[in-house]
Amino acid sequence: MDLFAYKSLLFLSLIGCCVADELLPAGPLEAVLGKNVTIKTLIKDPSYLFITWTFSDGKEANSIASVSESTGLKLNDAYKGRVNVSSINGNLFLKDLKSEDSGDYQIQIIKKDGSTKTEEINLRVLEPVSKPKITSDLTEPIEHNSTVVLTCTATGSFLTFSWLRGATPIEADGKRVIVANKEESSTLTINNVLRSDLVGPIFCTAVNKLETEKSSGFNLTVYYGPEEVTLTPSKSSDVIEAGSNFNMSCAAGSLPPATFVWYRNKVLMENSGPVLTLATIEKLKLGAQKAEYTCAAKNAKTLRAIASTGFSFATMEPISGVSVIVPTEVLMAGNSSANLSCLATSGTVTTRTWLKDGKPLVASSRVVFSADKSSVKIDPVQKEDNAEFTCQLSNAISKFKASHTMTVNYGPDSVMVTGQAEVEVKDPIELSCSSESVPAATFTWKFNGTATGVKTAKYVVEKATYKNTGSYMCVATNAGTGRTMTKNFTVSVKEEGALDVEPEGLSDGAIAGIVIAVLVALGAAIGLIIYCRQKVPVESPY
Repeated sequence: MDLFAYKSLLFLSLIGCCVADELLPAGPLEAVLGKNVTIKTLIKDPSYLFITWTFSDGKEANSIASVSESTGLKLNDAYKGRVNVSSINGNLFLKDLKSEDSGDYQIQIIKKDGSTKTEEINLRVLEPVSKPKITSDLTEPIEHNSTVVLTCTATGSFLTFSWLRGATPIEADGKRVIVANKEESSTLTINNVLRSDLVGPIFCTAVNKLETEKSSGFNLTVYYGPEEVTLTPSKSSDVIEAGSNFNMSCAAGSLPPATFVWYRNKVLMENSGPVLTLATIEKLKLGAQKAEYTCAAKNAKTLRAIASTGFSFATMEPISGVSVIVPTEVLMAGNSSANLSCLATSGTVTTRTWLKDGKPLVASSRVVFSADKSSVKIDPVQKEDNAEFTCQLSNAISKFKASHTMTVNYGPDSVMVTGQAEVEVKDPIELSCSSESVPAATFTWKFNGTATGVKTAKYVVEKATYKNTGSYMCVATNAGTGRTMTKNFTVSVKEEGALDVEPEGLSDGAIAGIVIAVLVALGAAIGLIIYCRQKVPVESPY
């Protein structure tokens, strides 16, 4: 065997021997102040003569306890009631740990073969982790403006801190979000803080190898706004009905909630609050003229203010009390003129329209409108002006109308007599007279120039005689116009049967022709039947 191989084998043998003879695990060993700890040995062969434990704080060594098969357990007076040593494996049990228990613990074993083995382990008594507490350097941070520093403090040994937003770890980027840890504290610095940064709760945890403690949830309000100021309604309207329940409202995202003021044409108004009513505007006598209204939202914490877009309008009175004023005198077609006026008791009229029997009234040489169409003059009036005249008044918010039926006297025109011009003796004579006239005409009748005393539109003779032949005159009179018009109608009385109509019939030649044609057709049919019977063979019965 060469020298190198021999040395390697010797080295591995020594390592195996040392490992096999280890008495204690690798340290240090940590335990919590006030609690208990057991220093466990790695002894596999419990055969020994004597085991001793000593403690050193780095300045001096003190005996803790010893145990042997012959004498049993012996304790130093300073450790009585706190220490126990296992007689089987030499484990050291130490309770009610104190800070001064931190140090090196040494075990020495004397085996039955007289060999001795000594090892030690370091015990660190850790101060218990207290519940962390979070504090802030600011109580009212402003979004985008403030830098917030949260400090987490806790007591304990060898602490490590972490920050959570809810259950999510807060990640530091080293620029806007910075975390700095110290022995018993940690700071979370947030530059240009956002409202979402501290939507919590925020937690801080303090940890060492033995314990973990978590703070109570921490919440901090970040003030922001106002922003996104909206004015309702958002679209401008030229006019708003005066006296209506119209109002404007203003809203904005803001914490704390924004306060609102109102401006008219950029001049501050007396009204404040999120709603500006038309009643308030009219009370200040500001609605009649068109103006632009805006609201401004203000935040008492951020000291920021922002204005809405403008809303422009003017108030307008609705139209009411519409009527048509007409002439009171009697109107005569062709002679009179008529002035019609259209009025409203209240409201601003922007459009006037005239209708005649539902159709637009058109200007002409005899129909003339005033400049604003508030009146129309018809000169002269004619019989076709007997119609319904309607005036329509409107503005941006209302529309009303009024009508009047105008009466124009005329006639009688187009007098007409209807009846039978020829009648037979003893037949009735019935004549009717009509005319176009306003007011309606009255009628009288004359026969051959002599008044008959009949004053109705109908003239009746129950049984005609020859003396009833002659000229009948209808006299139509209009009491309104004072005009009279006549119409003649001639009736001729005939003898009985003179007006009978002979029924139309066939001539003798036509009748003879029809009879001959029927006889010829009948003979041809009989001959055809006889011919067919002769052509059909008859079978023998045998």
